[in-house]
Amino acid sequence: PQGAHPALRAWLTKAVPRSLHRARHILADSASSRDDLIELMDIPSKQITVIGAGVEERFRPVTDESALARVRARYQLPDRFILCVSTLEPRKNLTGLIAAFNQLASATSSSPVADLHLVIAGGKGWLYDDIFAAAEASPVQERIHFAGFVDDADLPTLYSLASLFAFPSHYEGFGIPVLEAMACGTPVVCADNSSLPEVAGDAALLVEATDTDALAEAIHRLLVDVLLRETLIERGPVQAKKFTWEGAARRLLKVYSDMAES
Repeated sequence: PQGAHPALRAWLTKAVPRSLHRARHILADSASSRDDLIELMDIPSKQITVIGAGVEERFRPVTDESALARVRARYQLPDRFILCVSTLEPRKNLTGLIAAFNQLASATSSSPVADLHLVIAGGKGWLYDDIFAAAEASPVQERIHFAGFVDDADLPTLYSLASLFAFPSHYEGFGIPVLEAMACGTPVVCADNSSLPEVAGDAALLVEATDTDALAEAIHRLLVDVLLRETLIERGPVQAKKFTWEGAARRLLKVYSDMAES
């Protein structure tokens, strides 16, 4: 609840239950969302279909040097960085990510992560003041960058430039950025809650979103453990290919067809 603006929360609290119980059928974006509908909103399982989501074919590793240089210059990106792509809002746990980065950045100059930066890409959502305050209070604030909204066409290149992708969200209905990063060959650390385990599969390191120490440790491990990096980079595109928009569209079309015939 604390992740939403009070006015939005008040409206959703009234509108969502009413809409759910008026609907003939409900489409869920993940098995996790389906289970939440059953447990929290008392919706019969037979009334819900998991449609899922997908990742577009254009999300793949970008190796063209001119494209990499162009995007690096456009968003003023450092040489080595952790990336998070997210709207700036409390649910995404960006303050937790900044806290974990602070731990990593306290390493000595001889550490393999000593030159690492943190790049948070995404537009402002709501209740984001604490995020900027955490960055300003960081002892390494000069190494924390807010890239702002990133053009959709630049996303595959942005993912490809990153040393790793971190997504410690408190809750996700699906978590498309995790798939996009994996499809681009970027190793992923993400939270172990809600839909993220089913999306990430065995192709990411999963951590408790609120455990700052564990998040910092997982990021460090993924940066220095060459074998682990190579394993997750190899598994990522394979996992991402399990989720396609064509498959989601076919499932949606079947629901429409079944509803029309009933």
